[in-house]
Amino acid sequence: MKRSLFANIVLAFSLAFLYVPIILVVVYGFIPNGISMSFFDSKGEFIGFTAKWYRLIFTGDYSVKSLMQSFWLSLTIAGLATLISCVLGTTSALALHRFRGRLQSIHHALVYTPLIMPDILIGISLLMLFVAASVDCGFWTILIAHVTFCVSYVVMTVLARLQDFDDRITEAAYDLGAGPWYAFFHVELPILMPGIIAGGLLAFTLSIDDVVITSFVNGAGTNTFPTYVSSMTKHSRNLPTVFALSTLMLIFTCVLVGLSKLISGKQTPIKKGK
Repeated sequence: MKRSLFANIVLAFSLAFLYVPIILVVVYGFIPNGISMSFFDSKGEFIGFTAKWYRLIFTGDYSVKSLMQSFWLSLTIAGLATLISCVLGTTSALALHRFRGRLQSIHHALVYTPLIMPDILIGISLLMLFVAASVDCGFWTILIAHVTFCVSYVVMTVLARLQDFDDRITEAAYDLGAGPWYAFFHVELPILMPGIIAGGLLAFTLSIDDVVITSFVNGAGTNTFPTYVSSMTKHSRNLPTVFALSTLMLIFTCVLVGLSKLISGKQTPIKKGK
């Protein structure tokens, strides 16, 4: 059926709303003037593009040292939070899938709560916890906070994968002499891997761009990339480096998504038998 003109217009506006800001970020990474944030000089003449902001990033120039430190801090925290969340989230999803009871209902509610709780409430709650425990805010408090909200997303994606999992495959492995650990690592884990990868990518994305929760639990000298950028957007003449670095992050994210699709495409879907 041919789409109507109105449907095409709505689609065009939706795509523009989603992707025009991303295109502008890429374009502004080549802006020549970081003070006026313009491609034109005082006479209104077009002065072209420049790659100097990328050179500042790759050469480690002193003017962007703090920005790069915040970026690597964010990358480290996001990577560790993703790894820990995948381990905790997968085990939690397996427990929710295999066992039933009142305790598991409470477990499911606790896992689901961070998904609907406002970020500012999570941030305040964690800050109060760290203050009550006399813990100095810094790297470890940020990591704990990120794991707290990332693990729920991993649980939900792995649970969705487990809905199509046939438990008789594991039982068949036991009948053939496999132990619990061998059956898990050689039978269950390969089937669950697409869900774990999807949850890990979601956790990594949520962790690396979090501002609200991080702003409550970070300490002196532990600004992550989003919190540092939010503080420099109004006064820094090196703001185009943020756009350049964001473009590199966009490329890196696209590569990760492509690899995820490639890995998922090689997995044989397992469905429950009739």
